[in-house]
Amino acid sequence: MSRQFMVLIAIAGTLGAIAVPGTVQNESTVYRVPVTGEIELGLAPYIQRAVKEADEVGAAALILDIDTPGGRVDAAEIISDALTDSEVPVYSLINRRAYSAGALIALSTSRIYMRPASVIGAATPVDGTGTKAPEKIVSAMRSQMRTLAEANGLEPEVAAAMVDEDIEIDGVVESGKLLTLTTEEAIEIGYAEAIEDLDALLVELGHGGATVVTPELNWAERLVRFFSSSVVSPFLLSLGFLGLLVEIRTPTFGLAGTMGLISLGLFFGSNMIVGLAGLEDVLIVGAGLVLLGIEAFVVPGFGIFGVAGIVAILTGLYMSLLGNIPTMPDFTRAGWVLISSMLLLIGSAWALIRTLPSSSRLTESGIFLLAKTASAIGYESAEVRSDLVGKHGTAITDLRPAGTAIIGDERIDVVSESEWISAGTPVKVLSAEGYRHIVRSVSEQEAEEA
Repeated sequence: MSRQFMVLIAIAGTLGAIAVPGTVQNESTVYRVPVTGEIELGLAPYIQRAVKEADEVGAAALILDIDTPGGRVDAAEIISDALTDSEVPVYSLINRRAYSAGALIALSTSRIYMRPASVIGAATPVDGTGTKAPEKIVSAMRSQMRTLAEANGLEPEVAAAMVDEDIEIDGVVESGKLLTLTTEEAIEIGYAEAIEDLDALLVELGHGGATVVTPELNWAERLVRFFSSSVVSPFLLSLGFLGLLVEIRTPTFGLAGTMGLISLGLFFGSNMIVGLAGLEDVLIVGAGLVLLGIEAFVVPGFGIFGVAGIVAILTGLYMSLLGNIPTMPDFTRAGWVLISSMLLLIGSAWALIRTLPSSSRLTESGIFLLAKTASAIGYESAEVRSDLVGKHGTAITDLRPAGTAIIGDERIDVVSESEWISAGTPVKVLSAEGYRHIVRSVSEQEAEEA
């Protein structure tokens, strides 16, 4: 073989290695991802990012440290998809409990390890009162659990029995009881392996000297979870619509409208990122706002456009809080957020109407005008002439109902109490309301006696 041919083979091999790089596993790094507390949609982006980072660095393994009472099924499915697509081996360490959605996540990993006195199971979807969810939701969860178990070489009926109490397995669970496995029971049927703690698991996996990396929530994930929480969402909705209501009552677009749009943007943006809201929900709310605008500026009174606008806005907001696979707790949570938002909006609007017009700072700045202001601040429309009340005079013009009368030695603009008063008729001042002096006609005898 010629020397030149040998050089060409070496170059071709080098170029091939560069063109088709393989995944280099970093045996010195293991990723630990905590799955604690309630499983909600804000947790899904964090775990997706952790899986992606572990794949990029070629980590030796990714370990889920699980201790959860469960949570949203749709959030668990997003997490499950990320785990099953991972190029890095993923393992579960059940650190006390993996109920409901936590059991689904644990079954999405290659192997399950359980600490002593831990449990897994009780995965049937329920509502806020503990009542079993409709069969459609239960069936979807049951099939998902069975599929994950089959993919990892586990008995699928055991996983299904965690969801459906009607499934009976000899020696494991009888009909009518939902399956929850302790550490010993899971080991006995080959569903898990016993482990003392994370350090022991690292040794078991052959990574005893590896560096354990626990990804932290970044600022964007913290903000998304904060703004999409059931505590903050009502405030964002209330502030958003309150700002728009205030803006409608002002001649130009200013701070209130800007804050309202920002608040609604944070609400819908955070919910769209975590998978709750979709574009269709935003369009429905937008259509509702357009209908209300037509009712306010085009059609007189309050009718079908106003009612349709309110219904569209409430429907869009409610849908934006449910997610893809809502269970009864999700319906309850969405209703709570919506009701809380409406109560906050009504209370805030009532407080603003009562307090803002009497605010000395706002009146001094010229935002609100009182009936009377100091000359240094603004214009005084008229001095209240309470001294005229009860005095008699003569109408010098016809009062129809407004006109002019001579009261004492002064020419005063007056308004008839009710009837048409002809010029030259004696009148009496009944009340003085700023520039309005209300009078009624009296007999000449009564005027002379006065």
